[in-house]
Amino acid sequence: MTVILHVDMDAFYASVAELDHPEYKGKALVVGAGARGVVLSANYEARKFGIRAAMPVGRAKRMAPHAIFIAPEHHRYSEISERVMAIFHSYTPLVEPISLDEAFLDVTGSQKLFGTGREIAAKIRKQVEKEEGITCSVGLAQSKFIAKLASQHCKPNGMLEIKSDRILEFLHPLPVRAIWGVGPKTAESLERLGLHTVSDIAHTPRATLIRALGESTGASLYELAWGRDYRDVTPEEPDK
Repeated sequence: MTVILHVDMDAFYASVAELDHPEYKGKALVVGAGARGVVLSANYEARKFGIRAAMPVGRAKRMAPHAIFIAPEHHRYSEISERVMAIFHSYTPLVEPISLDEAFLDVTGSQKLFGTGREIAAKIRKQVEKEEGITCSVGLAQSKFIAKLASQHCKPNGMLEIKSDRILEFLHPLPVRAIWGVGPKTAESLERLGLHTVSDIAHTPRATLIRALGESTGASLYELAWGRDYRDVTPEEPDK
């Protein structure tokens, strides 16, 4: 049985800043400089005020004037990311980086050597924290789609496994935006059709979805709504 992990560093840029400046720990911290810039990362203290990545820095400052705002240090993120990816590679050659701070790992063939998927995930989390001083969250499932959703649901610093017999129970109550590829525009189209949850999409005829959203989007959403995702973990370098 395939075992895929989605490993996602927690508030990566902000965590690196706290590592380099321990005096920021416990305070609302935002990485993103200049009134016209955008927020790259916000720690969990800053998120309590509604601050999110990609938000204009000016708006974030109005939401939390007392927060600490710092400029990004890209060389530091690349340096730590490289070492974290090396940890992943020590468990499996099948590592697909998505960005500097997240990757998919296919650990199916690593279990003889390192234990179950859960044990591998626990070892990775422990090693990243011990060697790099930052935390990560790990989702485990049989597919990339479900593993990524699982990691989002156990943040920060958690681990969640979705076994194959629990996929629909986990997936169907989620909002339509939880599905890979559903941006604001597609979400709007789905809501116009009266589809608000993943279950609503799953129980809509495939042909109806294709008519409303086009062949590729309609077919893809229908498959994902039933938890079907056949994509392999393909090792490649992330875009810097």
